[in-house]
Amino acid sequence: MSLHWPWALVALLAFPLLLAVRWWTRRRRRRAAVRLPSVGLIRAALPGRTSWKRRIPLWLFAAGLLVTGTAAARPEASVVVPDSAATIILAMDVSGSMCSTDVSPNRLTAAQKAAREFIKEHDGNQKIGLVAFSGIAGLIVPPTTDTRQLLDAIDGLRTARGTAIGLAILTSIDAIAEINPDVPPTGVEVPDDGVATGEYEPDTIVVLTDGRNTDGVDPMTAAAAAEARRLRVYTIGFGTSVPSPMVCSSDQISSGGGQFRGGPGPGGQFGGRGRFQDMDEGTLTKVAETTGGKYFKAEDAEALGDVLRDLPSQVTLQRKKTELTSWFALAGALLVLLAVALSQWWNRVRPPAASAVSRR
Repeated sequence: MSLHWPWALVALLAFPLLLAVRWWTRRRRRRAAVRLPSVGLIRAALPGRTSWKRRIPLWLFAAGLLVTGTAAARPEASVVVPDSAATIILAMDVSGSMCSTDVSPNRLTAAQKAAREFIKEHDGNQKIGLVAFSGIAGLIVPPTTDTRQLLDAIDGLRTARGTAIGLAILTSIDAIAEINPDVPPTGVEVPDDGVATGEYEPDTIVVLTDGRNTDGVDPMTAAAAAEARRLRVYTIGFGTSVPSPMVCSSDQISSGGGQFRGGPGPGGQFGGRGRFQDMDEGTLTKVAETTGGKYFKAEDAEALGDVLRDLPSQVTLQRKKTELTSWFALAGALLVLLAVALSQWWNRVRPPAASAVSRR
């Protein structure tokens, strides 16, 4: 918790001042005490009160003053709240290895299905952008709430050579910069004092890949650019390390997809011999940690669906400062009122008991 007006805490000096006045008043009363021949007469004249009944109202009143004085300083708390204005850029790997069949029917088909479900769950309530990358990266759909446009773009993804994870992150940064004036584009230098300070931007980048960077900018260089702009990058490693055949249908391969030798196979599919898929989990983890995000591993279609379903609960939550002045003021007022009420109740004048009246 922080204080917006810390100097207002000077108001808390009222409490020790009141204690000093009370002490001085009681001291003067002792000096002016009247001597009576019988202590019993004094006890009979005063209402019976225990010591704790005298102290409770005092301490409640003191607590009320302290809380109310703190309210004057405008306390603020950093809390996690949902942010519907956050934009999510989904960067999907469409390299040739996405034709691997270790995930049925192949990685690309499973990833497309999970991405469609992810978009449908938002149903136009949040802006989503789509970046596709292989040896190069491109913004397929700028951030939008048009669910149909996003779904059509997902269905139209095609594989190509190479894997440019770093370029995908930089392309995502530029897509966010187009709609968020607080995020400089990649061509603008960000001052060093902006790194690792302040709150994160509400916009987030999600990178889904099954391999390691082979082209373009190093992923850690791109991660540093995202960190400087206070953009979090969540990374998802998709697939297994089991050597599997490479099989994609003809409509899943771009015109430059000649990496599959042997031509079309049965059912119009293009195939390649099985090979080991080398995923760079270390780099994906470092990218996420550097930018304040998180790395997820999904070895099958079900796990990928679970990761994407859980992402909105993480990427759309932002830590913001919330002022607590009204709550402190309310609590202080209640404590003071309770102290006054108890004091009046316990000091009220009680009528003489019936037995005492009858004896008279």
